[in-house]
Amino acid sequence: MMPRLRRGQQRPPAARFRSVIFWLHLAAGVTAGAVILVMSVTGVLLMYERQIMEWADEDYRVATPSPGAARLPVETLVARVLEKNPGTPSSVTVQADPGTPVSVSLGREKTVYVDPYTGRVLGPGSKKVRAFFHAVTDWHRWLGAGGERRDTGRAVTGAANLAFLVLVVSGLYLWLPRQWTRRQVRNVTWFRRGLPGKARDFNWHNVIGFWSWVPLFLIVLSGVVLSYPWAGDLLFRLAGEEPPARRDGPRRTESEGGPVPLDGLDELWAVAERQMPGWRSLTLRLPGSPEDPVTFSILQGDRGRPDLRAQLTLDRASGEIVKWEPYASQSLGRRLRSWPRWVHTGEAGGIAGQTLAGLASAGAAVLVWTGIALAWRRFFAAVLRRRTYSRPVHPAVSIQGESQEEPS
Repeated sequence: MMPRLRRGQQRPPAARFRSVIFWLHLAAGVTAGAVILVMSVTGVLLMYERQIMEWADEDYRVATPSPGAARLPVETLVARVLEKNPGTPSSVTVQADPGTPVSVSLGREKTVYVDPYTGRVLGPGSKKVRAFFHAVTDWHRWLGAGGERRDTGRAVTGAANLAFLVLVVSGLYLWLPRQWTRRQVRNVTWFRRGLPGKARDFNWHNVIGFWSWVPLFLIVLSGVVLSYPWAGDLLFRLAGEEPPARRDGPRRTESEGGPVPLDGLDELWAVAERQMPGWRSLTLRLPGSPEDPVTFSILQGDRGRPDLRAQLTLDRASGEIVKWEPYASQSLGRRLRSWPRWVHTGEAGGIAGQTLAGLASAGAAVLVWTGIALAWRRFFAAVLRRRTYSRPVHPAVSIQGESQEEPS
C-alpha cells in the first residue's frame, strides 16, 4: 500500500497522473454506464442473430431439386413475390446452395422467400423471431427510439461509444499493477473466492477487464467508426487518401417512386454470374429507374469477410461493365472502411468471432455493474467521512488525538 501523506506533502507526479486517469475513468463510467449496459446486453442477445434466424426459417428451405433442375429467371421470381406482397423490392439474394430459397427484400422491414425452382412464394420467415431481433437492434442502435427520435438515440449511443472507448483505454492503464509481483498480478488476472462485496467487485472488475480487453477494444473502436462519419473518414486519411464524398439527400425508400422495372435483369444476372465463377452468394440491388445502373454484391465466403466480396456495376441499357471492384483492387482506405461493421459483430472471425464478441459484451455488462457498485460505495464512504470529520469534537478527545497522524 502507498504510505499516507501528511498535510502539505506533495504526491509524486506518477500518482497525480494516475489520479487524473482514475477520475476520468470514473466520470465516464458513471455518465455513460446505463447506456453502455443497454448496448452490452443487447449485444449479447444479437450474438447469434444470423444463425438463430436461419434455424427459425428452417421450414422455408427448398426441397432438394432433381438433378439438372434449373432455377427460374430472377424477373419471374420477383414478379411472383410482388403478386402476393405489393411493395417496392430493394434487393434479391440468391445462394449457391440449392436447398436455400431466394430472398426478396421489400424495403428494410420485410423479406419474402420464394422457391427458385417452382416460383412458389414461401412467406416472410419467422415473424416472431424477426420482430424480436428487430426490437433488440432498435435498442442497440437507438435505445428503442423510432421515427425522428432515432437521431437523438443515435447521438446518445454514439457518445456512449466514445465514453466506452475512454473507459477501455484508461482501464488498461489503471489495471497495471503498481508492483509486478506474482501475487499482485494474480489478484488482477484471476478470480478469488470468499471476498466481501467491495473486494469481490474490485477483483471481478479487474479480471474481466483484463481478459476481455482486446475484443472490447476492437468492438468499441469499430462502434465509434460506425457511429461517426468523421471516424470513418479518419480511416481514409490514415491511409493517405481523401474521404469519398457523401451522398446528398435521402435515399430512396419503399414509399418513393413507382414500380421498379424488371425488364432485362435476367441478362444482367447472367453477366454477374460469369464475372466470379464459384460464387457463394449473389445479391442484386434493384435500381429505381431504367436509367440507373445495376449493382451486384458477390460473395465467395461468409458475409463477414469483406476480403471475399466484390462489387459489380453494370449499365442497365447495354449490360456493359461500368465498374468491377474485387477487394484486392480497392484502395487501402476502402479496404479498411469495409471491416468495422463485421469486426463490431465479430462476424469477421466467423462463429468463433461472434462467440468472442458476445462473451466480451457479457463481460462489459459485468464491468458496468461492478464499476457502478464500486462508485456507489466510494460515494457513501466519502459522505460518511465528511460527516465524521465535521462533528464537533469533545476537548478530552482532542487532547488524546494530538499526537496521531492526520488522515490523508
